[in-house]
Amino acid sequence: MREPHRLHEIQDALTAAQIDGWLLYDFKGCNPIAAGMLGFEGLSSRRALAWIPAQGTPVALMHAIELDAWRLWPSTWGRRVYQSWQSLESEIHSLVNGRRVAMEYSPGDAVPYLDRVPAGVIEMVRASGATVVTSAELVTRFYAVLSANQLAAHRRAAEIIAQIGPAAQRRAADAARADSPLTEFAVQQWIVAQFDVHGLITSHPPNVSVGANSANPHYEPAIDRHALITMDQVLLIDLWAGEPGQPFADQTWMCTIGDPIDADIAPVWNAIREARDAAIALVRAAGVTGLALRGAAVDDAARAIISARGYGSAFTHRTGHSIDARDLHGAGPHMDGFETREERTLLPGVLFSIEPGIYFTGRFGMRTEVNVAITSDGDVEVTPSAIQKELLRL
Repeated sequence: MREPHRLHEIQDALTAAQIDGWLLYDFKGCNPIAAGMLGFEGLSSRRALAWIPAQGTPVALMHAIELDAWRLWPSTWGRRVYQSWQSLESEIHSLVNGRRVAMEYSPGDAVPYLDRVPAGVIEMVRASGATVVTSAELVTRFYAVLSANQLAAHRRAAEIIAQIGPAAQRRAADAARADSPLTEFAVQQWIVAQFDVHGLITSHPPNVSVGANSANPHYEPAIDRHALITMDQVLLIDLWAGEPGQPFADQTWMCTIGDPIDADIAPVWNAIREARDAAIALVRAAGVTGLALRGAAVDDAARAIISARGYGSAFTHRTGHSIDARDLHGAGPHMDGFETREERTLLPGVLFSIEPGIYFTGRFGMRTEVNVAITSDGDVEVTPSAIQKELLRL
């Protein structure tokens, strides 16, 4: 386990929630939450479990041929070895029988990012005499929360990409005005090169989309699929990157090049900006008052603004996603009451995006994206430090 010093914190949380223990399960990476917490190294091709009780000593349940993968497991904690499926089920029964057990399970698949344990494993654990409950709040607190150093790394990356995104748009606009337009793919590759210059990495190349392509929220230009960035169009750039091994920053920047004739452009920009700011204001207000705030409530606040402006049907995705130390789309609370049923509380230490968008197929789309961190002392920080307030007209 990567953070054995947190055992007492986990056990206190289990006791407070009246849960007898947390059963971590992984098989070939099906549960990255368990794998990340347990810190496997080397080959891990068999079922692996760890029982963290509310009281007492944790126990690892490992296959006989993969003991080496558990070398980070503290030597003072328990180890049990199984070989056959019968011995595996017997050991599970001895650990969980009659107990209330937390697992990475989301009832009704309400939050897919939490629903990591296969249904058959849940059935096996229940057949062993356990009552299975969701580990949702435990995952937020002990997997998704960032340290001060991780937040500082995110902050540094955010300031860098806040320079790269608008610079890429100016580069595209200058080329269009010079009658030598760049392709979406060329601008995308320039951004990736800038990440390299600044020592940042990304999980996937950025979204550079012009005109009608901007109406596709997850558009991906490629060497064999791209458009020219010409005059009198909307240009959307969504880019994400971070220092190696650190949380990413994720931003979307909007501009127009020349004078697009669509009358909806200014009203749409105003609507998404106001929706973003309403979501941020709600998070700030909760921080001041100490009110427990759910991710779904943040989504509701942004969606209400866009719906009131008459664009509700064109806001086709959640307001934001968790960003944790391991994944751009993390395992913490999402700003979502639309695609999924996110009921988790926003705890100090979580990081997430706020990115309302409006999309008209065949015409254009707009999104504005910033990241929000709730610091360890409960303050609310928005990154980058200078967010986009007006639609860039280049």
